[in-house]
Amino acid sequence: MGTFHTVIFADLTGSTGVFEALGNQKATLAVTRLTQLMAQACESHHGDVVKTLGDGVLAVFEQVSDAIAAMVALQREHRERIAQWPPKLVMQIKVGMASGNIVRVDGDCYGEAVNLAARLCDMAAPSEIWATAQVTDAAPLASGVRVRALGPVAIRGMAEAREVCQIHWDGAENTDLLTLPAPLGGPEAPEKALSRINLTWLDVNAAFPAYQLPIHLGRLSDAEFAVNDPRVSRRHARIDWVDNNFVLTDLSSYGTWVRFAGGSGDLTLRRSACVLLEKGEISMGAPFTDFTAPTVSFSLSNGAVSLLYQRKA
Repeated sequence: MGTFHTVIFADLTGSTGVFEALGNQKATLAVTRLTQLMAQACESHHGDVVKTLGDGVLAVFEQVSDAIAAMVALQREHRERIAQWPPKLVMQIKVGMASGNIVRVDGDCYGEAVNLAARLCDMAAPSEIWATAQVTDAAPLASGVRVRALGPVAIRGMAEAREVCQIHWDGAENTDLLTLPAPLGGPEAPEKALSRINLTWLDVNAAFPAYQLPIHLGRLSDAEFAVNDPRVSRRHARIDWVDNNFVLTDLSSYGTWVRFAGGSGDLTLRRSACVLLEKGEISMGAPFTDFTAPTVSFSLSNGAVSLLYQRKA
């Protein structure tokens, strides 16, 4: 049966570039030190570190509030830590969290919550905390912490979609993309059921209903929409459903460009986001002025609101 815990996976991103910049020995020391600091953040908030994973940590917490507090503190401390680092040495942290019954065996732990936390960590972008709604609903949030509901998310390897939230830890009180979790069946549900985004790259075509979002565009074979070009990052961009809009967020190394049909100019995204309008193109890794750039066409159907804004991702 196991015991009920909140499970967190915390991983470093950007370590490949650090190894290229520093060499194996110095980079290994840097990654090891950051992993130790991640573990210490868990332990200082009553967490039990199950194991370290090279550049990540698996930990469990008896109290949901301790798990959230630990990950928020970890991200805030790390932001201060890397503020003065050279860009090529910066490594970010991403986190996945889930609650459920786990079983401890021979220094490891098992259970659906473990698998779910690992999947959410994989899906999160650098500096993000993704958690199930079960986690965020179970504990009050501290000052400066907000939750954005991402809705039911289809997670690879799991039969049913799960209600997922993003925990915003940076203290921002007002942002266009922050919403409080809403119950299923609310006013957004009809729009979510009908709306979809259609993507085309070369001879690859795919359509994604809003209820299946978020999805990733990238070079990885397990990205929901794969674009096999060396200029495309492994997880290049993400499309979310937020406030009845399809929102594109750049997660890449080299940037993303958006061109709307009938628009007067191109929009550049560098770790920022925009709402996608009726139809247009997304250039990944190079601007539209490079005619060889990998370009994905998109079109929306049923319910996208004509609204455009940008925000920091």
